[in-house]
Amino acid sequence: MCAALTPASADQEQGRRLAQLYCARCHSIDRVSPSPLKIAPPFRTLHERYPVEMLQEALAEGIVTGHPMPQFSFEPDQVGDFMLFLKSLERSQADR
Repeated sequence: MCAALTPASADQEQGRRLAQLYCARCHSIDRVSPSPLKIAPPFRTLHERYPVEMLQEALAEGIVTGHPMPQFSFEPDQVGDFMLFLKSLERSQADR
């Protein structure tokens, strides 16, 4: 598992770009839109299902799910970027 959730070098905007590239086809990656694929949870609600920190290892090793989802894995710096982006969506929900 990654040692730090958001290393000092993590880049939230790069995390958003990764989400756009790999995830937005099915998941909503913003604060308001529904997910294009109804069974794909919006990223802004992931923290309501489980601690998003649990995704770190899966992102680094390759996410495998029980439903059809493209398989991919991130480099360590990309994991930090992506996690920072996910956490930003969580914070935006708490601010409401």
